[in-house]
Amino acid sequence: MPLFWASGPYRSMKDSGFRELDLQIARARLVLSPLAMLTLYIDPSAGGLFHLSGTPLIIVSGHLFYSLATYLALSRGLATKHLRKLSTMLDLAFAAAIALCTEGRTSPSYVFFVFAIVAAGFRTGFRATIMVTILSVAMYLAVIGFEHGVTNSYMMRGVYLALAGYLICFFGQQRVAFEARVRELESKAERLTIARSLHDGYVQTLAGVNLRLETCRAILRSHEPALALSELTDLQAGIAREYDAVRSYIRSLAEIDRCIAGQMPGSNDTRFEMKADFCARGMVVEQVLQIALEGMRNAWRHGRAQVVKIDVRSAGDMIRITVGDDGVGFRDSSVAPWAIASRVAEVGGELKIASGAGAGARLEIQMPVA
Repeated sequence: MPLFWASGPYRSMKDSGFRELDLQIARARLVLSPLAMLTLYIDPSAGGLFHLSGTPLIIVSGHLFYSLATYLALSRGLATKHLRKLSTMLDLAFAAAIALCTEGRTSPSYVFFVFAIVAAGFRTGFRATIMVTILSVAMYLAVIGFEHGVTNSYMMRGVYLALAGYLICFFGQQRVAFEARVRELESKAERLTIARSLHDGYVQTLAGVNLRLETCRAILRSHEPALALSELTDLQAGIAREYDAVRSYIRSLAEIDRCIAGQMPGSNDTRFEMKADFCARGMVVEQVLQIALEGMRNAWRHGRAQVVKIDVRSAGDMIRITVGDDGVGFRDSSVAPWAIASRVAEVGGELKIASGAGAGARLEIQMPVA
């Protein structure tokens, strides 16, 4: 089993998904090198104030060269998975080398070890980062034991490094869990939106198609083929429009940007004015509300209207629905909106269109209460 990348999300995702992350880590490493050099230069305990001895200078310069080479390789797309593995081992090696030559109360080696752990935590999962943490502590104690012997003070520094590594692993794992939860909630919201759209739109349209087909069968049984042919022609035209709408909707699900550009209106400033005062049974009320909703959607999405007025009133044993807007109107006023027309026909109502291109749209609907 490979040492660092044996498990975790790294193996389950494409390498391209980590390119930007690796590039950001390389940038941070590139900043770390000159800052460490500056720290050692102004540290009085590292050879004197404003002084940098030869060995630390060589090691930090080597780290700067390594950081620059890694950044250039990543920015030009030359990096491979082996380079990412190698960078972790080199981070640990440079941290150990700096600990060996600068060990003291103000040694920057601790920062280099923490950087190696953080970089591994961003790339891999919990277990791999724990392994990097254990290896960091082991290398630190080995270097200190070789140079000074393992005393209590140096032992506690290793313990603090282990604690820091564990906290990095823990919070990284919590971040991963939180992101997974957010994605799950977003997925549920999207599924709910799709289900609602299918139920309120296309399922109802299929119900209307079924009713009109039943009407055609009744007409054929009454030996009126001309009327049945006319009904089937209208039904075919309506199905063609619904087919185009379903195809557009499916494409919008696959291409989110086009969904926003093509399905949504250019402005969200459309104002709706709705007045309703009627009494009917549940099925009729549902049809009335669905007609009003479809009229609102058409004016908003296709009519590009600024003001939409919907009025629903009882008139004796009839319900009158008026939907008017100041949008672009219908290109052909003889072609009624399919979804609305099918609902009106289902309850035996009547639909009139008063519209012209560029003159807004006005639908006048009468439906029986019973």
